[in-house]
Amino acid sequence: MPYTLLVRNCGQLLTLAGGPTQQLLTGAHMQDWHIIADAYVACENDRIVAVGTMAELDEAHVTAETQVLDANGRVVMPGLVECHTHLVFGSNRAHEFQRKLAGESYLDILASGGGIQSTVRATRAASNETLLANALHHLAGFQRYGVTTVEAKSGYGLDAETELRLIRIAQEAGRRQPVRVVPTFLGAHVPGPEYKGRPADYLQLLVTEVLPQISPVEVPFVDIFCEEGAFSVEQSRHYLAQAQAMGFKLKIHAEQLHDLGGCRMAAELGAISIDHCDYLNSTDAAQVAANGRTVAVLLPLVPLFLRQEVYAPGRQLIEAGVPVAVSTDFNPGSCPSKNLWLAVSIACLKMGLTPREAVAAVTLNAAWALDLQAEIGSLEPGKRADLLVLDVADYQEIPYWLGENPVREVVIGGIRC
Repeated sequence: MPYTLLVRNCGQLLTLAGGPTQQLLTGAHMQDWHIIADAYVACENDRIVAVGTMAELDEAHVTAETQVLDANGRVVMPGLVECHTHLVFGSNRAHEFQRKLAGESYLDILASGGGIQSTVRATRAASNETLLANALHHLAGFQRYGVTTVEAKSGYGLDAETELRLIRIAQEAGRRQPVRVVPTFLGAHVPGPEYKGRPADYLQLLVTEVLPQISPVEVPFVDIFCEEGAFSVEQSRHYLAQAQAMGFKLKIHAEQLHDLGGCRMAAELGAISIDHCDYLNSTDAAQVAANGRTVAVLLPLVPLFLRQEVYAPGRQLIEAGVPVAVSTDFNPGSCPSKNLWLAVSIACLKMGLTPREAVAAVTLNAAWALDLQAEIGSLEPGKRADLLVLDVADYQEIPYWLGENPVREVVIGGIRC
C-alpha cells in the first residue's frame, strides 16, 4: 500500500524507542532511547508503519497519493502527552493573583473560601455551552503547543450533578476536535461546600451516588487530593480501594505541600500515577520504585506559579528507579499555563532532569501515566501517528529556549493539523 503521509529529512528523529520493551523508562533507561539522524517516518492512515534512515526509505511506497512533509533537517518527535490537567472549569482566578503576590499562601486562600471553592461557584453557575466552549479553547491552545493527548480531570463541581456534567463535557470536547481527551474523575478534589468538616460523608456520597453512574471503560481513572485541608491518607486509601473494586484505575494528588505518605499508600494500591510528589521522601520513593508500575508525575510549573521554594526531587527520584513523567497541571489556580515546553525547561532547571530525560517524561512515560503506552508516546510501527516537527535542529535546544514554543507542524492520527 502507498504511504498516506511521509515525513522525510528529519535531522534528528526522537523515536523514544529502543529501550526496554513493555516497561516504563526508569533510571539510565530514561536517556538511552534511540535518536535516528537523517530519518523518515511513514504512516498509513492513522498508524505509523515504518521508521528509519533516509537511505532505508522504500520509494516504491511513495506515490502521488502520499502527502509528503519535508522536515528539512529539523527535530521530529512524538506528540506531547499531557497527563495531568484540570481542563473543564468556569471563569478564572486572576483576582486571586494579587493575593498570592501579597504573600498569602495557597492554603490561606483556600481556607478563606477562595481557591478551589471560588472556581466551584463559577463552574456550578456556568452553562454547559460555556464550559464546552472554554474546554475547546484550551484544547486548541494545547494543540498549538504540540500536545496531542490531554488528560482532563473533573473536580470543580463537588456535587453529584456538576461532577457528572464536567465528565460529559470533557468527553464531548474530545469528540469535537483532534486532540485525544482522557477523562479522570476527581470529584474528591476537596469536600464540597455542603460537606465542610465532613470529608468522609462527602466521599461516601461519591461512592454511592456518583461513581455507579460512570463507566470505567469511558472514564478510566479515579483521583483524589490527599493533603491537609482536603482528605487524609486513610480517607484516601478507603476511597481509592472502593473505586478500584468498582473497576477504576487509580491516581492521586499527594505530597504537594506536606509529607503525609499518600504517594506510598497509592503505590501500594497499584496506582497508575502519583502526582506532585514535591515532598516525597526517599524511603517512600524507594517503595514506589519497588512497585515497578506507578509513575511519579512531576508538575514544575505549580511551585513556580505559587512562588514556593520546594520542587519535586526529580534527580533523586530517577536515581532511585522511580519512573518520572512531567505535566503542567493546567488549572485556574496553581498553574494557568498550557506551555508544556516551559514545564520541560523548569524540570531541567529546578528538578535536575537532563534534556533527554525531560523529553521521555512528556512522551513515553507520560503515556504510561495514562495507561496508553501501547498507543502513543513513541515513534514506532503500529503506534498512532501523533508527531511533531520542531523549529530546532537539536533536541538539546528544547529546554534551552525558555518559554518558547518550538512547534512547526502537528500531526494527529496521521493528519496534519
